[in-house]
Amino acid sequence: MKLLQLASIVVCLALGACTANHAEQQAQSSNQAGTEQNRSEASKQAKAYDPLEPVNRVIWDFNYDVLDRYLIKPVTLGYVAVMPQPVRNGLMNAVYNLEEPANTINNILQGKPGDSATSLGRFLVNSTVGVLGLFDVAQSMGLERQEEDFGQVLGVWGVGTGPYLMLPGLGPSDVRSFTGDIVDNYYWPSTVLDDPIVIAANLISVIETRASLIEVEENLNRSLDQYLFVRDVYFQRLAFDVSDGKIGQKSEEEIEQEADDFSDFESLLEGQ
Repeated sequence: MKLLQLASIVVCLALGACTANHAEQQAQSSNQAGTEQNRSEASKQAKAYDPLEPVNRVIWDFNYDVLDRYLIKPVTLGYVAVMPQPVRNGLMNAVYNLEEPANTINNILQGKPGDSATSLGRFLVNSTVGVLGLFDVAQSMGLERQEEDFGQVLGVWGVGTGPYLMLPGLGPSDVRSFTGDIVDNYYWPSTVLDDPIVIAANLISVIETRASLIEVEENLNRSLDQYLFVRDVYFQRLAFDVSDGKIGQKSEEEIEQEADDFSDFESLLEGQ
């Protein structure tokens, strides 16, 4: 199984590289590829690469109309109804704590030693004082969670997302993120924990993620094409995470230039 997963990583990285080359060719064919705006548009086109759409749509219909309707959503609603919020918070804190070693490594691989140290500090504090992570003591000490997965590391390294994937039972993904998930599973302590603990942690994560989407589910139901809605939101979120929330933000130089241009425009109007 491990050899199969490692082979999957190699194939996924190759597909990601091919997609990155495809996106680069699209950008070069643009008449104004030298501008920042068109580079951004080329990047968006690469991230929305969906050659498997016919298959993805079939899987989406199964996930949402069958699996979610008859299993995941009912289980989630039942879990939320019977489980007290403090218990839910504690269990989710424990799940997050198991991810801190991965956050530590993935942050350092992105050249963020400060965030890596924060993740390591959170793991040490919450695993001891926080009773195996049930209590987020590190949060009260000012150590904010710095969540990073290996898929984001690949994105920072310049690896393209690859084809969009709708995975049975797992939902939206892409080749790069799927590869990152496989690598993250090889980080300690996932490699030494018993299977029931790993399965329980994954189930809690899935249920809490589904619970967080209940309030915004109406937006999905109102969309003209639910598949495209989910895909677009997924890639917007992915770009936001890889850029650490800097997508669409203007630099100080751009803001100052816009202010100067507006002042010149005002002066021109006053001259008339």
